[in-house]
Amino acid sequence: MKSDTIREMTVEEMRHKISDKNEELLNLRFQNTIGQVENPQRIKTVRRTIARIKTILNQKKMEAA
Repeated sequence: MKSDTIREMTVEEMRHKISDKNEELLNLRFQNTIGQVENPQRIKTVRRTIARIKTILNQKKMEAA
């Protein structure tokens, strides 16, 4: 997910997306433990997406304050 599309989201959409990505990351970790993960690189991508969303969310909070 690109940062431009994240910046266009509202705060509530970002929070919802973070919870979705956290759930996806949890499922990927379980699959990785069992050995059924199709693309192990996806774990890294999801973690970075979560971090990117959190960073932009914090930037919006700083701008509002």
